Amino acid sequence: MSLATQLNDRIKQYGPITVADYMRTALLHPEFGYYTRKDPLGIQGDFITAPEISQIFGELIGLWLAEQWRILGKPESIIVEPGPGRGTLMADIIRATQHVQGFHDAISIHFIEGSPVLREKQKQALKGHHPRVQWHTDFKKLPAKPLLLAANEFFDALPVRQFMYAADGWCERMVNVDAEGKLHFILVREIPPVDFPAVSDVIFEYGEDGAHITRTISTHIRTHGGAGVIVDYGFDGGSRGDTLQAVKNHKFHDTLHDPGTADLSCHVDFERMKRNAEAQKVAAYGPVTQGAFLNALGAKARAAILCKNAPHKKASVISGLERLLSPDTMGHLFKVLCIVPMKHPKPEGF
Repeated sequence: MSLATQLNDRIKQYGPITVADYMRTALLHPEFGYYTRKDPLGIQGDFITAPEISQIFGELIGLWLAEQWRILGKPESIIVEPGPGRGTLMADIIRATQHVQGFHDAISIHFIEGSPVLREKQKQALKGHHPRVQWHTDFKKLPAKPLLLAANEFFDALPVRQFMYAADGWCERMVNVDAEGKLHFILVREIPPVDFPAVSDVIFEYGEDGAHITRTISTHIRTHGGAGVIVDYGFDGGSRGDTLQAVKNHKFHDTLHDPGTADLSCHVDFERMKRNAEAQKVAAYGPVTQGAFLNALGAKARAAILCKNAPHKKASVISGLERLLSPDTMGHLFKVLCIVPMKHPKPEGF
């Protein structure tokens, strides 16, 4: 039985499901979920992320975290990465910070990962890199220590609900099944859980999971100290428009076709994320563009060093950096937000 068949049966029996329920099921179903049963990354997968494009990304993130740790007073801390993919980002972070005195002795590494396939990839990537690595399925059991968070392309995969103000009032966009057994979208009368402007025929998105996780991270940083950097594709200025998309084999895919076989994601609403963080009495800076952030941290200088040390890799180093920084690729679409305690100095890059 396919996941599409299971969804059809469920909808026929219990009625339409929210877009969030559809995303959650398609991505995380224990047997047929996209992340549950495959490695989606790389040329052979469906998409590629910044750490896979260039080591410079992870190196600069690592040094940024180490600097925040120094400002915090060099406490015993936890480095946390949710949705760590193959573990490439963390491997680069650990390598880049190996000469930061006392840092590796002070930290333990904690991955938030639900995919058994990707957990194995992460174990291989971190093998021999650091003696203290743990895996969790959520944020609930993290140690009560200062938190150094690196979240790259994590929030975009969290489920969102979609709402529209129509002629007869607020409606929620939901997934139904037609007489031929095909999934399709419908509108059902429902009031949004948060305030959106009553603009007709515009879809607004709200991620309850993302809001909850942002509050959890912020509360931990307020209570125990720390610093978090969040990198994702998204927008500043509030949700407006349908951003739900599916990607398969590095191409866009019908979002309702063959659920569980393609990646599903939505653009991150950084304005709401920032408000959710600040409501927990922490300081949030940004969002700034990924290009501006990496440039401020010395991306071009690091690339020059890599090219000098390995001239035969110059072309790949330059092309990778260009992809990270250019407004035409990831430089503007991807945004960066950081969360720190109230009295913490404004971090570099913001």
